[in-house]
Amino acid sequence: MIEFLLDPETWAALFTLTVLEIVLGIDNLVFLAIVSNRLPPAQQASARRIGLFMALFLRVALLSMLTWIAALTTPIFTIAGFALSWRDVVLGVGGLYLLYKGVAEIHEAVEGAGGHSAKPAASYAAVITQIMILDLVFSLDSIVTAVGMTNNLPVMIIAIVIAILVMMFAAGGVSGFINKHPTVKMLALAFLILVGTALIADAAHFHIPREYLYFAIAFSIAVESLNLWMRHRHDKRQAS
Repeated sequence: MIEFLLDPETWAALFTLTVLEIVLGIDNLVFLAIVSNRLPPAQQASARRIGLFMALFLRVALLSMLTWIAALTTPIFTIAGFALSWRDVVLGVGGLYLLYKGVAEIHEAVEGAGGHSAKPAASYAAVITQIMILDLVFSLDSIVTAVGMTNNLPVMIIAIVIAILVMMFAAGGVSGFINKHPTVKMLALAFLILVGTALIADAAHFHIPREYLYFAIAFSIAVESLNLWMRHRHDKRQAS
């Protein structure tokens, strides 16, 4: 145990995997904010916590089956030189769902503003289930990467626990900010479509570097932050 704690490679792996899990969890936070918004305000926070808590156990269970995770990238069959694996299937289905979710929410926001009836609230159990399932889709690549980086199971589990705790802490603030600003919510929905497209591309073996996605997201957030700041200053001048 002492050797485990004093090993520099162990701490380096823990730090790297923790940062990786947190960074890759940004898109998950956006999805959490969107899907939990369908619940009454009093239930939103608990649904996010329970969904993430259950997702934590699912991630740890996946990590405990290292052989099965490695088999995810093994081709099921090959057609015209295209090798389809279970990883491709999971990423493709998850990407299609994110495209559907983003387009449906944008349609609801636009049509709702035009006087159409609002979409009924989702059930508590349905929201928790969506959070759990999509968390696994979002985390699949990071789990596969973690297995490739180290075979130290305790390090991988600790990194995932820390990342989930960070997400639990940040989810409320992110969700409240997105729901408070309609333009930010629209931007978040566009992010879901962007991430969904990237997942489908990965499933088709056309990898889009995540750095490009995060740069696009960061640039969009910076522009929207300037817009919010300008509107805030304008409102202050109007009030004075």
